[in-house]
Amino acid sequence: MKQFIVTPAPHAHSGDSVRRNMLLVILALLPAYVVSVIEFGWGALITAAISVAACVLTEWLISRFLLKEQKTTIGDLSAVLTGLLLAFNLPSSIDWWIVLIGAVVAIGVGKMTFGGLGQNPFNPALVGRVFLLISFPAQMTTWPLAKGFETSYLDAETGATPLYYLKHMVKSGDLSVMDQLPAIKDAFLGAMGGSFGEVCALALILGGIFLICTRVITWHIPVSIIATVALFSWIATPAGMEPHVFIGYELLTGGLMLGAFFMATDYVTSPMSAWGKIIFGIGIGFIMMVIRTWGNYPEGMSFAILIMNACVPLLNKIRPQHFGEKKK
Repeated sequence: MKQFIVTPAPHAHSGDSVRRNMLLVILALLPAYVVSVIEFGWGALITAAISVAACVLTEWLISRFLLKEQKTTIGDLSAVLTGLLLAFNLPSSIDWWIVLIGAVVAIGVGKMTFGGLGQNPFNPALVGRVFLLISFPAQMTTWPLAKGFETSYLDAETGATPLYYLKHMVKSGDLSVMDQLPAIKDAFLGAMGGSFGEVCALALILGGIFLICTRVITWHIPVSIIATVALFSWIATPAGMEPHVFIGYELLTGGLMLGAFFMATDYVTSPMSAWGKIIFGIGIGFIMMVIRTWGNYPEGMSFAILIMNACVPLLNKIRPQHFGEKKK
């Protein structure tokens, strides 16, 4: 009797491959990365290069010398994607050795410790990012301002992100800080400070639509996250501020678009069923807004995704009823 063996996610169908899907996600990130390079200059190039190279090297070393595998897994491009996503969550002026540590933690702890691609319960890039945020809070919250390609690597001018001013406004009720916020148009197009993934919501949305159209991801997680954040923002709009303005800032600033389209939709760490994905997305949006509104951090996307990653085994219990199956 032949056994039917089910391997871990991601499961690619219809001629797809893991390498192809990873490549499509990388291509979908390129427009946002180009904008980041234009806005942050050499820092964006250097930080991304270090992150990607360190992730690939770490996976190769672990596969070759610790796991004793004859054929390493760096060819599937998952390590490249992890490095790029980690870079998208970092300030472009951060010290190179901190990027290196984050990459080692992302791959070594977040991925290879659990057995490699398909085995990790948490998004590896976010594991690296949260580790750095806890270990190096000052460096991880020193954000360069978008000044154009002439911006240097280590001497970039820094300032607070729009989410910082939003959080201050919500807590204090002081609407005067609105003068410090970029125009909605600038937030949409990318002319503001922050990490790579906080600039140009337009580029990230276009990349996400590309992934949906190519069926690399489905609409369930991004739409449920965005809808939840919009509803929560509408309810929590500070007195004296137009709801649509507050909703716009909450959606277009911070790492929401990056997280909704590129981080939360990771095959391995997201649910398999449609309803599981919708609940997963609602949970991420709700937790993120709770952290943004009442927590110590102005941003909460990374923590929200990791918390919901831990709920995926439970959400995978939700499955459609098979044809002819009796209801229990």
